[in-house]
Amino acid sequence: GLLDITDNIVKGAVVPPVNVVRHDEDDPYLVVGADKGTAAFSDYANAVSADYGFWLGDAVASGGSVGYDHKKMGITARGAWESVKRHFRALGVDTQSTPFTVAGIGDMSGDVFGNGMLLSEHIQLVAAFDHRHIFIDPTPDTGKSFAERQRLFNLPRSSWDDYEKALISRGGGVYPRSAKSIALSPEARAALGIEAEELAPLELLRAILLAPVDLLYNGGIGTYIKATYESHAQVGDKASDAFRVNGDELRCKVVAEGGNLGATQNGRIEFARRNASTGGHAGGRIYTDAIDNSAGVDCSDHEVNIKVLLDRVVEAGDLTLKQRNDLLASMTDEVGLLVLSDNYYQSQALDVATHRPLYLLDGQQRLIQWLERTGRLNRAIEFLPSDDEFAKRRAAKQGLTAPEGAVLLAYSKMSVYDELLASNLPDDPFFSRALKAYFPKVLSEKFAAQIAAHPLKREIIATFVTNTVLNRTGATFVNFIATEAGATAADVIRAFTIAREVFDLEALWDQIDALDMRVDAKLQLTLLSELVAVAQRASRWLLRLRSHAGQSGDDLPTVIARYQPAAREMRANLKAWLPASAYDSWQQAARKLVDAGVAEALAHSLTALTYIIPALDLVDLSQKAGAGLEPTARAYFGVEESLGLAGWRTEINRLPTDTLWQTQARGSARDDVYSIASQIT
Repeated sequence: GLLDITDNIVKGAVVPPVNVVRHDEDDPYLVVGADKGTAAFSDYANAVSADYGFWLGDAVASGGSVGYDHKKMGITARGAWESVKRHFRALGVDTQSTPFTVAGIGDMSGDVFGNGMLLSEHIQLVAAFDHRHIFIDPTPDTGKSFAERQRLFNLPRSSWDDYEKALISRGGGVYPRSAKSIALSPEARAALGIEAEELAPLELLRAILLAPVDLLYNGGIGTYIKATYESHAQVGDKASDAFRVNGDELRCKVVAEGGNLGATQNGRIEFARRNASTGGHAGGRIYTDAIDNSAGVDCSDHEVNIKVLLDRVVEAGDLTLKQRNDLLASMTDEVGLLVLSDNYYQSQALDVATHRPLYLLDGQQRLIQWLERTGRLNRAIEFLPSDDEFAKRRAAKQGLTAPEGAVLLAYSKMSVYDELLASNLPDDPFFSRALKAYFPKVLSEKFAAQIAAHPLKREIIATFVTNTVLNRTGATFVNFIATEAGATAADVIRAFTIAREVFDLEALWDQIDALDMRVDAKLQLTLLSELVAVAQRASRWLLRLRSHAGQSGDDLPTVIARYQPAAREMRANLKAWLPASAYDSWQQAARKLVDAGVAEALAHSLTALTYIIPALDLVDLSQKAGAGLEPTARAYFGVEESLGLAGWRTEINRLPTDTLWQTQARGSARDDVYSIASQIT
């Protein structure tokens, strides 16, 4: 078996398998994951692991009898639902309070479909199919249909045929896929947007896929969507050839992929660009299966790393096996929340990237070119645009779609992770907070010392830091700044971390997140984008003037302690220190946000950043002059007012920012203005 050719860890040392000639480096990490129909086999795999004395023990196969049951948690569906909620927020719809129509692939006995169709009481499931039946409910009663779906979910081995027929709306029904033909009522035809009064089952499946609903939710097995220019043979799913549809034929607003491979990547891109005059989500709203259903794998990763930790506690005699198992079970809810936060922020990163489709296009192209040059990416295999295609999109004012952005984000994360792991960043005591944040609070409180000695701590830190930074800043942030500054990924991450702490950006990000469904989604994305711009500007300053953000000898806490108090002092005293004209400009900018629904305190904090960022310069200026921060800041702002530099900045801010390079040029010009003020001060 696999364990016969896998390295083991015995008493802290890697032990190669016997009678095996190794040509690779030490690699004792091996886990297996269940697929449909094999979820009950986890205990078998873990028993084999125990027989071999494998170091991961019952962490080899997650989700067993002593682990996190994905179906009971509904974790994969809940992760996909984070994508669903974000898609609909962009459309101005709250799925948790507003009825919306759904067509689905799957049945209520399944994990992803069954759990998914219970995540909102406002779902109007008008049609669905699995390998046995076709379900049509043209005008469902949301309350009654939700209760019936709940009953079917709890009924062992249920099928659509178990659905209480009296609860199906007029003109609907449940039909076997083995039928020769199915007569369709006027109500069913209206719900599906078709005219045919009778269809063969496979034709009806195609009609369901093309239904004019709000959401097409895939919780089944099969590839149902391809691109117009792809053949069925290229798809590689013969069972669905007879009813597969093209991306540009879909009439739904949103596609969610709870199941794997529900669409080809080209099919996703075609749907996302459907009738689009610009990039992003001007067409249909869709991410990828890897984005939508990542929660299951994410949950398994948490289980493995938690078990690795607790098994060492058990070995030390500080926990019994029963106590370990009880502790695992008690953390189920918190593990679920940790996982879902990844889904929330990863989908957010994609929406921020597609919010201004041309803004990042140059940076995305350069990142792809860099990934190819360094042997990390073959863009043709991943269906990413060629340089010629980039030129065409730029001319047509079209950006990358969300599915393309999802692939680029994944490659960017893998690249940054590799670079961080090869650096000394995971060994920096400052980033031990990432290790602590990864685990449930009860573990970080009770077993802090054991967490610090976790055998996979470097990998966990590199993964957590990569995710948190790139989910906030996007795929191009690290590469763009590193290329510009001649810095490493670790340098950029350190600089970003300092900027985030100095200007309390995480608190501002959290407050913007809390604006979900409270302000227009486009405004929310604009605010998120502007914080990234602040982080970029501060990171560039730190890399340029602080010798790669602390690499000259200052550790992160020292650098943060140098600048953070000044930034906070300026924020607290801005009203008193700003000249009248600058103060009026600040208030006008804040008022615009307040009028758009942003809380007054947050509006003032966000618009104040323009005036607070000079704190990076003012700290050094005040120390050189032997003066306090207040007189230095007043002098600085006085110079700005006397020379009319605020007007210069206003004119600079009117420069185009359609591309990242235009934005960079504008930023450099703005930096020059700040530099003039600093030098004169």
